[in-house]
Amino acid sequence: MPRLTRAESQARTRELLLETARRLFLDEGYSATSIAKVADTAGFSSGAVYSNFESKAELALAVLEQIQDEVVGQVTTIMAGTDGFEDTLVAIEVWGDEVMASGWPRLELEFALEARRDPALVRALADRERSVADLIATALHRHLVTLGLAEVLPAKALARAAISLAIGLAIQHLVDPSVTAQGLTEPLRRLLGVTAAR
Repeated sequence: MPRLTRAESQARTRELLLETARRLFLDEGYSATSIAKVADTAGFSSGAVYSNFESKAELALAVLEQIQDEVVGQVTTIMAGTDGFEDTLVAIEVWGDEVMASGWPRLELEFALEARRDPALVRALADRERSVADLIATALHRHLVTLGLAEVLPAKALARAAISLAIGLAIQHLVDPSVTAQGLTEPLRRLLGVTAAR
């Protein structure tokens, strides 16, 4: 097997650090996970982490960006792969329950609470959240067009409302595991049902 180049080796190290940090952040939380623990678990020194990420916050941002990209891809796949809004809502319910149980919402909340003291981090988070909302709105708009609802339901506003409701439900789920994604889909089902019937 050919030896890795320096760039390939550094990319592999970064990938392993991201995988390890993601697992630890999701399982144990942001505050409970130190740079030293990420490094040790991944089999590297703390210096290897700092040569790839300026800080624990930057590492967490990279992990969150990776997760958010996956979420956008999953939502886009659901929108493209379902017929009719009822099929879409059922698929979102299943997916939403999996997401709420994944540890990601807790990580988002914990990191946002930590980041609020750092204006640069707040801006980075806000920019990223806007980007995610825009991507979801684009996927939603395409889906609304196929349903014949694009003229009566503004995709951007609906996407932001759905994201806000989903965040609230995810926070509730942290303290009450009986809270499910139906708290998101039921209001959408009623809204879309009423709109489609007009």
